[in-house]
Amino acid sequence: MGLFGIFNKSKKETLDKGLEKTKQSVFSKIARAVAGKSKVDDDVLDNLEEVLITSDVGVDTTLKIISRIEERVARDKYVSVSELNSILRDEIAALLTENNSIDNENWDLPSDHAPYVILVVGVNGVGKTTTIGKLAYQFKKAGKKVYLGAADTFRAAAVEQLSIWGERVGVPVVKQQMGADPASVAYDTLSSAKANGADVVLIDTAGRLHNKIGLMNELKKIKDVMKKVIPQAPDEVLLVLDGSTGQNAFEQAKQFSAVTQITSLAITKLDGTAKGGVVIGISDQLKVPVKYIGLGEKMEDLQLFNKTQFVDSLFNIEK
Repeated sequence: MGLFGIFNKSKKETLDKGLEKTKQSVFSKIARAVAGKSKVDDDVLDNLEEVLITSDVGVDTTLKIISRIEERVARDKYVSVSELNSILRDEIAALLTENNSIDNENWDLPSDHAPYVILVVGVNGVGKTTTIGKLAYQFKKAGKKVYLGAADTFRAAAVEQLSIWGERVGVPVVKQQMGADPASVAYDTLSSAKANGADVVLIDTAGRLHNKIGLMNELKKIKDVMKKVIPQAPDEVLLVLDGSTGQNAFEQAKQFSAVTQITSLAITKLDGTAKGGVVIGISDQLKVPVKYIGLGEKMEDLQLFNKTQFVDSLFNIEK
């Protein structure tokens, strides 16, 4: 069993509820796209293309999906509109599989070293610090010793918010005064975590994308300093994105990928939006696995992303 436990009925209910607005939006659009049609033809495919693009799947990813469906229609000669949801589900699942979106349910910390270091990046307002707090809760619940590092030293509110999460979860937060060198905070955090036998370290960082060169240099310096304490650090660079911003989240992802190597994604706030299709597009275009999705305010509402369960929930398939 993985760190976050098995995918059970409670988690499925959270996932189904979290994707409800996306499902209602997408399927009402699909119903209009096929209205009065008995088979999938060029008109239906044109309408479906518009549905996917306006559902924040993204243009390039949408064109891939439409091309796959066109090939299927050409091969099978006749495809009824009643089969369209099933075909669409199959093609999206296949796309997620090809794009490294592994099913994370059995993911666990590596056994060959500790602590496991996660550098968390993302612009302000996407739920970055909250995601760190929820991850700390999940790791601690799994019996792991967790340390947090407040390396977003440019906003007093960020350090304060992380400190509140540390108190709430019951894990130590390493911090310095506002304006301190973020790399220094990272160094202190890893040194303390290593000395005290921590299993996991989560480092918060500033998300000032308007200053790309400054951000690039800052993240490089943080990584270089980390390696002085733990040579393989960071084990993971986790980019947090706000799913409710749709294609803006995709643009942020592209910009962050340009300044540092991203190894995993957390997409938050999916419960309050009809833009859940952005998960598909971001995964496809970046070739970076979606690892976590945020589906509500409660600590348990941050789930490991399971592509099979995600697609099944999106298409209302019971298993």
